[in-house]
Amino acid sequence: MLSYFLLFLSAFGAATLLPLQSEAFLATLLLKDQHSAVLLISVATLGNVLGSCVNWWLGLKIEQFKHRKWFPVSEKRLEQAQHFYHKYGFYSLLLSWTPVIGDPITLVAGLLKENFWRFLIIVLIAKAGRYIFIYWVITDFI
Repeated sequence: MLSYFLLFLSAFGAATLLPLQSEAFLATLLLKDQHSAVLLISVATLGNVLGSCVNWWLGLKIEQFKHRKWFPVSEKRLEQAQHFYHKYGFYSLLLSWTPVIGDPITLVAGLLKENFWRFLIIVLIAKAGRYIFIYWVITDFI
C-alpha cells in the first residue's frame, strides 16, 4: 500500500512544476513484479493527471502574478508555451506528458481558459499513454 501512495505522490509532484520524475519509480515497481500493473498504471495516471489539473487551476488564478520573482515559470518560458499553445491549440495538450514543456503547457491551458473537461480528457489520454508505453517497454524489452 505504501508503494502505491508513494507512486501517487511522485506522479502528482512530477506533473506540477516541481522537478520530480515518476517514470523511474513506476518502472522499478513494475520490474519488482510484486504489484498489479493495472493498479500501478492507474495510480500513476491519477496522480499525474491531478497534478496537471493543479497547473491548469494555477494558470486560471495566478495570471496577475506572472511578473513576480517567485512565479514558477520564467517570462520567456511562459511566452514560448503561450505561443506554442496558440499555434497548436488544445492539441498541444497531447504533449503534456513530455519533460520540460509538458508542465508549462498545462499551466498555459489554464491561463488561456481552456475548457476544463476537454483539458481533462486530453491530458488523461496523454498521461495514461506514457505510463502504458513504459509498461510495454518493460514487459517486452526488459
